[in-house]
Amino acid sequence: MNNLGPSGTATPPQLTNLQIGLVIAALACGGFGIGTGEFAIMGLLPGVASTFSVTTPQAGYVISAYALGVVVGAPLIAVAGAKASRRSLLLILMLVFAIGNLASAVAPSFLSFIVLRFFSGLPHGAYFGVSALVAASLVPVSRRTRAVGYVMLGLTVATLAGTPVMAYFGQTLSWRAMFLAVGLMGALTAALIWKYLPRDKPAEGASVMRELVAFTHPQVLLTLTLAATGFGGMFSIFSYIASTSTEVAHMPVALIPLIMFLFGVGMNVGNIVGSKLADHSLMGTIGGMLVFNIVVMTLFSLTAANPVLLCIFVFLIGCTFAAGPAIQTRLMDVAADGQTLAAASMHSAFNVANGLGAWLGGLVIANGFGYAATGYVGAALSMLGLVVFAASVWLERRSVSPGSAKTRAVFAQSGPAILQE
Repeated sequence: MNNLGPSGTATPPQLTNLQIGLVIAALACGGFGIGTGEFAIMGLLPGVASTFSVTTPQAGYVISAYALGVVVGAPLIAVAGAKASRRSLLLILMLVFAIGNLASAVAPSFLSFIVLRFFSGLPHGAYFGVSALVAASLVPVSRRTRAVGYVMLGLTVATLAGTPVMAYFGQTLSWRAMFLAVGLMGALTAALIWKYLPRDKPAEGASVMRELVAFTHPQVLLTLTLAATGFGGMFSIFSYIASTSTEVAHMPVALIPLIMFLFGVGMNVGNIVGSKLADHSLMGTIGGMLVFNIVVMTLFSLTAANPVLLCIFVFLIGCTFAAGPAIQTRLMDVAADGQTLAAASMHSAFNVANGLGAWLGGLVIANGFGYAATGYVGAALSMLGLVVFAASVWLERRSVSPGSAKTRAVFAQSGPAILQE
């Protein structure tokens, strides 16, 4: 028998810390699989090109196909699954992800491989969005951003451990082996969610229109724009970091894995520290990290010729991921009744940032400004993000955001309608 909260939705039972930990670990396992599949392929493109008799740049289309799947899939799946329970939706998403990667491992042609990578990317954004909502609902409001951060830890740990390990096995055995392993991770995640996440009911009054209404709120649009610009700087630098290391700092190619490792460590540190800071001051953390971005990325450009300083600033640029859990939580606050769509769209914005940052970084390099100038591009994008942030704060102070207070109250009192098994 479930209890009803003041909002009319069922409140979750009192789960033990162990039960909550198992649920979050299950969700993070999915994030680890998604992150590994998304990033490990970047080091295996020559093998893909050789298998299908295409050039390495042409093989890069599979990365674009996956990113397009993320951008398209997040809002479409969130809307299509508006009336589904969050547990059911997570299970479906992980099964689709698992099937897509297992099929990618046996793709018979390059065209089919591209299509399967697009298919595999569809669940990405919706999975992270729904996982964040579930994790935040299981803990007190004062710890919700940390819970979101723990789910995203699966993604950041993938950049540190999953990606290099899978890239190694992919190069030693075959790139197909990497997708087989990622597909099995997806199947494992589905099994863990089935076992540890209690059953729930769809939110009362859930509908497609209620989800779509979220995009009529200016604060939702501002927060998504903030994500697209604020993270763009990180990708403008990281996309060309190998060339910056060898061409500007004159580091040997053998040290590029160290650079990647430092970036991964920075992402994990930023994720953990940023989550804790955001639970104390959500908007302060977002605004503070944007200022941090501007300073660090500017100094990156000024000192990129020094190998030691390059390594230090690569680590600090990884730390800029600290804003990720905070922005995800901010979307929950301002989305009112359209939380699933808004939360899922965060990862569409993240992939827009990926494409925007890489494109602008490539533009300044192509125009002769050099690889080090990608830091200035990152600083400029963060400045734009700071302007968007200031507009959001001004608008919120001018009038109460349509969903922020209400949504915080819902999280404080209910969360998803989780029932006892």
